[in-house]
Amino acid sequence: MRRSMFLILTFAALFVLQVSNALAFHDEGVAYCSGCHTMHNTDGNGNLIDPTGQGYQYLLKQANATDLCLSCHATSRGAVWGSDPMAPPAERGPGNFAFLLEDNINDGHNGGSNPIPGWRAGHTVISPSRGTVVDGLNPVAPGGTYPASALGCTSCHDPHGNMNYRLLYGAGDHVVSGNYNFTQAAPIAEGLPFSGTGSTEAPNNHIAYNSGMSAWCSNCHGNFHNNQDQYRHPSGVTMSSVIQNVYDTYNGTIDQHGGAHATAYLTLTPFEDPEMTVDWTAGPDGNSRVSCITCHRAHATSGQNSGRWDFNIPFYEEDGVESGSYVMPQPGNYGDPNQRSLCNKCHNKDVNDAMPF
Repeated sequence: MRRSMFLILTFAALFVLQVSNALAFHDEGVAYCSGCHTMHNTDGNGNLIDPTGQGYQYLLKQANATDLCLSCHATSRGAVWGSDPMAPPAERGPGNFAFLLEDNINDGHNGGSNPIPGWRAGHTVISPSRGTVVDGLNPVAPGGTYPASALGCTSCHDPHGNMNYRLLYGAGDHVVSGNYNFTQAAPIAEGLPFSGTGSTEAPNNHIAYNSGMSAWCSNCHGNFHNNQDQYRHPSGVTMSSVIQNVYDTYNGTIDQHGGAHATAYLTLTPFEDPEMTVDWTAGPDGNSRVSCITCHRAHATSGQNSGRWDFNIPFYEEDGVESGSYVMPQPGNYGDPNQRSLCNKCHNKDVNDAMPF
């Protein structure tokens, strides 16, 4: 009898664990419905909103899907929207939406008197609770047709879950917000943990981009960077042997030829590679590709257009000076005041340039 009871309890425990896992948030198309939706405009502690009966769209518990996502992911579980753009959470790879709230991100010439508002720092997701509104410059995604008026977390991420990296939509998926269809597959990548040990980006701990980022970005932005003419930078293409060599040897403006292949990888200028791992430190090889994510982060940064570095300044020491905005950290030699644009990591036009400081 005692043995039978033990077996029954063991089976019951396993069943509970399996059910709990199956009903976890965003689990392969199965989600914990009442975590996001309400049936009767109440959460057990009174009405969610007044007047009674005027519920949110899709019976959500927040004003829109983005605010709902942020109720879990803003300052924890990924920390994608810090409370202060001047003191953002540690970088985890995609950048931070907090920078959308900066007053000015223009560190270019006369940037202090010609401010560029924070909503140009990246993807201008609409969040009533954070005070962000529709992009004031682009009515649709540059290069594409996705409407800016519908942009939010669920424009890219499937709230009900799937098997893709970071729940990104893939080919054939329909985005309810924006009434939009994706035609390109989700990228192959491996991310960092949302919190705890190993969750912060470092030279030997970073998102591993394997393939498909540029094609996936083209779902909304088109292929305007794949026409390899003099006006457009190629994207989604393999890196030539010349570029590989420059990437390997360039170790910052102050050490332009002292780098080594084994330690050349820079999180501020990542590349795709089928063999990439989160602890990868080597430079590119014949299978490595430049992609949209080489120069841009996915969410937002303290520079224009989600730049991994400030595209508008010639020297790193000028970051944050004109605008008073957050200074984007750069590791090692790349944090030297004399460091020039990180375009040099692949192209190195620093050679024979005189440094004024």
